[in-house]
Amino acid sequence: MEDLDLRPLFWQDRRVLLTGHTGFKGSWMAIWLHRLGAKVVGLSLDPPSSPSLFDLAGIGELMTADIRADINQSEALRSAIDEHQPEIIFHMAAQALVRASYQSPLETWATNVMGTLNLLEAIRRSGRPCTVVNVTSDKCYRNTERTAAYGEDDCLGGSDPYSASKAAAEIATASWRQSFFGSKAATSGVAGTTSGAGDAARPAVRLATARAGNVLGGGDYAADRLVPDCVRAFQASQPVLIRNPGAVRPWQFVLDPLEGYLRLAEAMNQQGEDFADAWNFGPPADDARTVEWTVSRAAELWANGASWQSDGGDHPRESGRLTIDAGKAHRLLNWQIRLPAEETMQWTMSWYRQLHDGAAARDLCLDQIERFENLQGVRQ
Repeated sequence: MEDLDLRPLFWQDRRVLLTGHTGFKGSWMAIWLHRLGAKVVGLSLDPPSSPSLFDLAGIGELMTADIRADINQSEALRSAIDEHQPEIIFHMAAQALVRASYQSPLETWATNVMGTLNLLEAIRRSGRPCTVVNVTSDKCYRNTERTAAYGEDDCLGGSDPYSASKAAAEIATASWRQSFFGSKAATSGVAGTTSGAGDAARPAVRLATARAGNVLGGGDYAADRLVPDCVRAFQASQPVLIRNPGAVRPWQFVLDPLEGYLRLAEAMNQQGEDFADAWNFGPPADDARTVEWTVSRAAELWANGASWQSDGGDHPRESGRLTIDAGKAHRLLNWQIRLPAEETMQWTMSWYRQLHDGAAARDLCLDQIERFENLQGVRQ
């Protein structure tokens, strides 16, 4: 199999549309794409938190265009695609919080399902070839609390509105791929189905979904997420309250799944539509950790008397155990986790500590990206 390591020359001057670029993962992706030399257009709502990594790192300065729009505004999506003609699209805009989905279920479904379909329709109607990575979630699986990891062919589902909406987004994406995109699409003669005269066999749009586990890293300030809750409590010299210390999660450092998305986009663009499929990106099952372990390490690494305690209040249901099998990405994309759970916690808490001590957010991100690239040996 051809080596599929990241190729900086592939990304140089590549036109990329990144939805959700003001969010936590989107901000890291924007910084990395800019470092790789891509011309990045972002489309998103305003940053979802204050502070935010987007503002702290001045990411707007790195963008070719910074478009503020709701992905439910189909005209805004069509205009962005028509004007900037992206070659690669990373769809990361979402309502990404389980607890928030209980409070706003209709908004969650509208954003995660109809927002995704608005984007796919804008792509289809543009009639232009492009490669699309739709980032969903590991929570798209019907979780039976089993110990075995979930693979891409396992049943989709979800009891809470967020998880169910991500399962629905997966189904909708597969429908558009099978109906409109690729050489085996059910339709013919539809805008966005072929890439043009003389190349009718080449799919105009190569569309994949990426399902990642729980992501940790510096710059996340979302409400009701473990590490941001820890940092806020530690900075206030208060114990952090933990809802479900026994829950097991596939924690991974933010750059690990982002590298997977980048590799997937490269593979679809250069190797063909065989890569246009669903993909898991997560740590090995034996590297999954409990919430208790994670918050204990966060407190130890922060030091200064940081502590935690159980919150015995009444909370919405969340899954107790979830791990995913990323063997397919390892075999076919040559992808694997570069930072195990222990190193993930060290890098994450170091980022917050250094920012707290006066370091610049963008410098911290660039330093960790460079260190990460050296770990994986990025090929020129």
